[in-house]
Amino acid sequence: MGARSFIVRGKGNADAYHSCSHGAGRRLSRNAAKRQFTLDDLRKQTEGVECRKDAGVLDEIPGAYKDIDAVMAAQSELVEVVHTLKQIMCIKG
Repeated sequence: MGARSFIVRGKGNADAYHSCSHGAGRRLSRNAAKRQFTLDDLRKQTEGVECRKDAGVLDEIPGAYKDIDAVMAAQSELVEVVHTLKQIMCIKG
């Protein structure tokens, strides 16, 4: 909801089955995120992104996910970043 996304080119690493991470992955469970973060945290972490900022999406707060820069650094042998995208809108059901 608030981090970046990447368009990448695979490097064809056979040991990784020619694949890579397809997202940052959660750092906190949904319930743990709801306990740890507030709606004010959600508003701050999604500042500049047009999205819902209510209790129904609090478990999707960016802070509940792993740091995307660390995830991308960990797979530098698997992919080359071609473009970096910044979210401006996020639509959750």
